[in-house]
Amino acid sequence: MSKKNSLGPLLIVSGVLLTIAATILLVIIPNLLKPPTTMWIGDGVFRTRIAQNDGARASGLSGVTKLESDQALLMIYPNEAKWGIWMKDMHIPIDIVWLDKNKKIVHIVKNVSPDNSTSKIFEPNTIAKYVVELPAGTVDSKAIITNQLARFAADSEDVQ
Repeated sequence: MSKKNSLGPLLIVSGVLLTIAATILLVIIPNLLKPPTTMWIGDGVFRTRIAQNDGARASGLSGVTKLESDQALLMIYPNEAKWGIWMKDMHIPIDIVWLDKNKKIVHIVKNVSPDNSTSKIFEPNTIAKYVVELPAGTVDSKAIITNQLARFAADSEDVQ
């Protein structure tokens, strides 16, 4: 085989590796390096991890085996819609809270267990821009109800 013919596979492999490296540098590492933000919702104050790109939102809390009582995941979407949440690869039960563009609570689903909900998609009754995942029981213990406002700082301009 000549050197000329062996360059094709090498170029393809190099291109794939370059694409993977660019994805890691531009998408994954910036999300890992972002410090958690603080969220005030109901009577609770939460250390909140932000998911603002498709990959981070799709994985959500999948694979997480423990969520402390003061931890939350905030999913920021590029626009308002009826964003659905499912429990694929979840190991812990959660409460799910949907917020509109003004950070007002518009829908709540409590105590979603991964045991019996892996194929069901949970959706709000109305459009939302943000979805918050909290440890199960938090909605009741922290007096979180619809029409309350949540407070947090997040760059929704950086949403992908």
